[in-house]
Amino acid sequence: MIRASRISKSFGSRIVLRNLEFSADPGEVISLIGLNGAGKTTFIRILATLMRADSGKIFINRYNISQAPIQIRKKIGVVLHSPMLYGDLTGDENLVFYAKLFGVQQPETRIDQILQLTNLDPRRKDLVRTYSRGMQQRLSIGRAILHNPDVLLLDEPYTGLDQDSIGNVDALLAQLAVEGKLILLTSHDLERALAVSSRIDILYRGSIADSLKIDQLAGNELKNRFRSITGKTFPGAGNQAD
Repeated sequence: MIRASRISKSFGSRIVLRNLEFSADPGEVISLIGLNGAGKTTFIRILATLMRADSGKIFINRYNISQAPIQIRKKIGVVLHSPMLYGDLTGDENLVFYAKLFGVQQPETRIDQILQLTNLDPRRKDLVRTYSRGMQQRLSIGRAILHNPDVLLLDEPYTGLDQDSIGNVDALLAQLAVEGKLILLTSHDLERALAVSSRIDILYRGSIADSLKIDQLAGNELKNRFRSITGKTFPGAGNQAD
């Protein structure tokens, strides 16, 4: 679980997060959407212990992020814009390397499981630089869940993917949610956010302006709500909201 209270973060005079409140539980898939510069990536990086908030408190699985970052890193998996893979190693070798870093028990068995889950087993002996963007993204997600974390944080995981790769990532995230993982992702793609999420949070002016359950949304309600909050059409949403 994640509990964040009164999170603020500034870069110089620019306020990025302002008293942000956020709560999420196991099995939820939450898309964090907002205008460019709304603070989505900053919040992900703070949760990933890659950046410190200026103020506020965050608990992940009851650990205080400012007091127990090492314990929290054992509970989270992170996928950022860079896949964090080694192109001159095979898919299998990349996972072996990260399994050692994570201290994974019975790494051979776990790596086999990951390659099956990501549908990359047939390409496990190929160099990662020969992989498509979608294959690299799936391997990156596999890397992030090698140590069986409770929470998965993904920053724009669909960027640059073709339709087949999008479908593969959709299926992978759905399976992880069934397993009880808490998944938080940022997105500029309204269609994907609606397709994979159980909840969508709208980040505006540094705080969560609204939190919407997918099963309670109808028609263009999300686009309309986004526009009423931000005064803008959702980026990449296509037609104007009704």
